[in-house]
Amino acid sequence: MPSNIGNPEERRRSFSWSDARKELGFPEDSHNIGWYCSDRICDLGMGEKTALVWETADGRVARFTFNDLRVYSNAYAKHLSGLGLRPGDRVAVFLERVPELYIGMLGGMKAGLIMQPLFSAFGEDALEKRISNAETSAILTCRKLTFRVRKIRERCPSLRHVIVCDPGDLSFQEGEAAFGLETAKPVESFACYPAEPETPSILHYTSGTTGMPKGALHVHGSLPAQALTSKWVLDIKDEDIYWCTADPGWVTGTSYGIIGPWALGATQYVLEAGFIIDRWYRAIQDQKITVWYSAPTAIRMLMKEGEAKAKQYDLSSLRHLCSVGEPLNPEAVVWSERVYGLPFHDTWWQTETGCIQVTNVPGMEIRPGSMGKAFPGVTAAVLAHDFTEICEPNKQGLLALKPPWPSMFRTYWRNPSAYESKFKNGWYLTGDRARIDEDGFYWFMGRDDDVINTAGHLVGPFEIESALLEHEAVAESAAIGKPDPVNMEVVKAFVALKAGFEPSRKLEMSIMNFIRKKLSPLAMPQEIEFVEKLPKTRSGKIMRRVLRAQELGQEVGDLSTLDDN
Repeated sequence: MPSNIGNPEERRRSFSWSDARKELGFPEDSHNIGWYCSDRICDLGMGEKTALVWETADGRVARFTFNDLRVYSNAYAKHLSGLGLRPGDRVAVFLERVPELYIGMLGGMKAGLIMQPLFSAFGEDALEKRISNAETSAILTCRKLTFRVRKIRERCPSLRHVIVCDPGDLSFQEGEAAFGLETAKPVESFACYPAEPETPSILHYTSGTTGMPKGALHVHGSLPAQALTSKWVLDIKDEDIYWCTADPGWVTGTSYGIIGPWALGATQYVLEAGFIIDRWYRAIQDQKITVWYSAPTAIRMLMKEGEAKAKQYDLSSLRHLCSVGEPLNPEAVVWSERVYGLPFHDTWWQTETGCIQVTNVPGMEIRPGSMGKAFPGVTAAVLAHDFTEICEPNKQGLLALKPPWPSMFRTYWRNPSAYESKFKNGWYLTGDRARIDEDGFYWFMGRDDDVINTAGHLVGPFEIESALLEHEAVAESAAIGKPDPVNMEVVKAFVALKAGFEPSRKLEMSIMNFIRKKLSPLAMPQEIEFVEKLPKTRSGKIMRRVLRAQELGQEVGDLSTLDDN
């Protein structure tokens, strides 16, 4: 079966982003993402095509057509507008992978609201920071998570509406109400907000080395880039059953778990349950998944379980595999080709880029361990520390992209200085290091900062350190990423205790669980080392690079700024 992209090299030579709408057949006078992913598909005569196959944690399966997406996203748009919410207001989506998450996102965008997807695993501290920073007006949630929302409401005065999709016997408090698909009435017609390309659509929070998480603001004009990369990189065709395993709390789960594939009229599968190897393989077998987009952490866990486990299931429906979130190790590519008969195609991009930028597309040579080449229309480079381009092959430098492209984030919410710092000498600085070989293939060489990549999720050390300091026993703290064979990195914390506290396994577990509750399981340290003091500069800044070098047995480097007192 020929790929959608055709000849990749020819596409790179001839394509520009202005061609995207023509390639996709998108009308020039409409931009609202919610309309594109539902009403437009129905207008094309595909209203009765299955849009969503949803499997519950206990194994029940429900199906939704594109017409269902249309009328129920209209219902959400009408309901949210009826609460007095206006275009530009922020609406958080704090749900597990249930249909209300996906359909509510479309409905909010139809109403011109800025949708703010949040991981259901977030603890009250992580939740509060993101709600407060965005001055969020409403939150879509479920009964189980409502109790977490209640803990932060007094500290989040902007949060006026809590909308619960499955209230059961929940006794509502002020500002809480029920609205979900079980009781919502379909709405045949809703006048979608007339979004322009620069109209804000989604606010995704991402972590950095300093300060609190930053809200990367995306716009409705991102859609052509997300749809075209879905067509050319993920190679989605009309007959495919597509599975993106990412939670929409992560940008992959919105760009490629909602927007891109549904803009193409694709059928998507969603599994409510988390990673369970037998459930995953059974899903591929029973739902006849054809295109699978997953993360290297999950792939390594499948590898760990072994080839024999895979052979217990009929995986012959698979025809195209892609990975995202962290570097895909060469062994995983070789293993998947042997076990599934197909290689995983690595894709590289970020929350800030909004869509795939450097990738292995169908039809091109896969060099195991390589990120691939720049997507057509994308100009990428490796820069020296003076932000000039390195032309010498295989010389390591800063991975950078040339703006603009349609899905590029437009700002960090209420933090323009952080946004401006990402651009130097006409380039967007990704924070990653890479090299380019003689044939133009990109190879990931590591981060250029202290951000921790654990299971494909970026975790900021500052947020962890700030939360650690709230524990009654902690006087000082530092967090680094420690290499891990499955998760790429896990969080390791270094802790200096207050007077009167002594190191113990019980205290270590207390601190770990404290972080898990306040932030999330991903931010929880997997290891805590108690120390007398932390290495700091004379100005008091913790030198994480010293801790990391000592942990990895590397050269510590220049210590001229170290405070020896």
